[in-house]
Amino acid sequence: MLFSELGLGSEVLRAVEEVGYTTPTPIQEKAIPWVLQGRDVLGCAQTGTGKTASFTLPMIEILGRGRAKARMPRSLILEPTRELAAQVAENFELYGKYHKLNMALLIGGESFGDQIKKLERGVDVLIATPGRMMDLFDRGNILLTDIKVLVIDEADRMLDMGFIPDIERIVSLLPRKRQTLFFSATMPPEIKRLADKFLTTPEEVTVSAPASTATTVAQHLLVVDEQDKREALRRLIATDDVKNAFIFCNRKKDIAVVHGSLVKHGFNAGALHGDMVQSKRTETLEAFKAGSIDLLVCSDVAARGIDISNVSHVFNFDTPHHSEDYVHRIGRTGRAGKTGRAFTIATPDDGKLVHAIEKLIGKEIPRFTIEGIETAELSFDADPRRRGRGAPKKEEGRRGGRDRGERAERGPKPERHVHVEPEAAEAAIEAHQQKRERPDNRGDRHESRGEPRGERNRDRYENRGEARGENRGEGRGDNRGEPRADNRGDGRNEGRGEFRRDEHRRDEFRRDRDDRRDRRPRRDEDDDRGPPVVGFGDDVPAFILRAARPPKAPVVDVAEASED
Repeated sequence: MLFSELGLGSEVLRAVEEVGYTTPTPIQEKAIPWVLQGRDVLGCAQTGTGKTASFTLPMIEILGRGRAKARMPRSLILEPTRELAAQVAENFELYGKYHKLNMALLIGGESFGDQIKKLERGVDVLIATPGRMMDLFDRGNILLTDIKVLVIDEADRMLDMGFIPDIERIVSLLPRKRQTLFFSATMPPEIKRLADKFLTTPEEVTVSAPASTATTVAQHLLVVDEQDKREALRRLIATDDVKNAFIFCNRKKDIAVVHGSLVKHGFNAGALHGDMVQSKRTETLEAFKAGSIDLLVCSDVAARGIDISNVSHVFNFDTPHHSEDYVHRIGRTGRAGKTGRAFTIATPDDGKLVHAIEKLIGKEIPRFTIEGIETAELSFDADPRRRGRGAPKKEEGRRGGRDRGERAERGPKPERHVHVEPEAAEAAIEAHQQKRERPDNRGDRHESRGEPRGERNRDRYENRGEARGENRGEGRGDNRGEPRADNRGDGRNEGRGEFRRDEHRRDEFRRDRDDRRDRRPRRDEDDDRGPPVVGFGDDVPAFILRAARPPKAPVVDVAEASED
């Protein structure tokens, strides 16, 4: 099938032919006709299959029939990253050059003023990341009541980056009567739930099995120790005829380490990650596209969805924690029918991650070896996500175990003998005897105060019980008559007697417990048994006798003094 058979207009076909495309990809062939008919579309296709053009081409055709109003865009495209949003904007400029469509790109790292000016002139196509989109909406610079077409691209990456709450809020602000296009490379249950919530009787377009890898990419797995990874990467780049390549790392600090290692050994490499300022990110990406940089060390977020043709290799310096990321990484090569190679450098602790990837793609990744670098075996016991996040290192664990063993072999520690003078020993013994005699004095002090606390509580409790018994038994019997006392008095008195015996036992237990508490030494009293505190005595320091302020001198009137 040709593009001319999909129902696109002559201006769009002309732009496509000038780019050099004549035959649509499978997803373009299936999705474009449904989009032109105004139907909702749920597209599931792996990266690099041309799904960006599958919604940009029909959107240009639809939006070419009208004009936008100030601050009221007619279409909205949401992208997870700045680079992917900029790439979609380039597609609109490329294929829509024969249509007079106004476009605005709302991404972080750019001036608010320039973006607001574009919105005030009226926008047909609004391409934005969720964060900057909500910032401008909260400022009152965007009205979303005239949106005709909504596109949610890379929905699974939106989920990974935590944008789903923002997406749900944005969709709630849009008119219900709209066309929604929903694209994702994978289709986990969470994405399926969002699709059911946002779409109305959609047409499902699935080009290949979810999370499958392209057949044009040759995959290889190399298992080495952690300290050999950088050398293995340099060997692969030097010997495998690498023209240009993406090198993926899991953490930003690893990006800096790998980039520095490559530059140190003479490789033409650049770095790309989320903490870089937008101008530097754009400059680095443009240099890689133009061929000024051969190797781009990057993270998943920065490189997701970047469409760069003729990328020969992809290197996974770190095994991805999420198996879906493996599909997106190696999808950077082997695009548009071209061939490519993907190498994953794993460590023995990555066994579970490799197993999850192989389970997802449905096949085993062929193993690869490098001459001169020792190959290791995968381990399926360790949790690789805890490595480097506070878990103890292996060398430290072994060293700690050896130290403990050495201590155990040494046996008990020898006794220490300390020489004490006889006078000091006698003084210490006398002080200890005085200390033991002081609790008796404390007991006498308690007796001088009166009864123990437990005894007083018991008497109070018994008096209260007796008074309660008198009120219940004798008082009621006298007031309500003798017949009632005769019928129920015996049973009540018998039960009351047992209750009093139980109370007596509990009171004895409380008394014994309180006595033990009184006999037990207290911390503050133990502290008082030390040497007496020496105070000022009769001597008053001089600074206490000093006046706080000197008395003011009396003011003498000069006139009165002269009269005297």
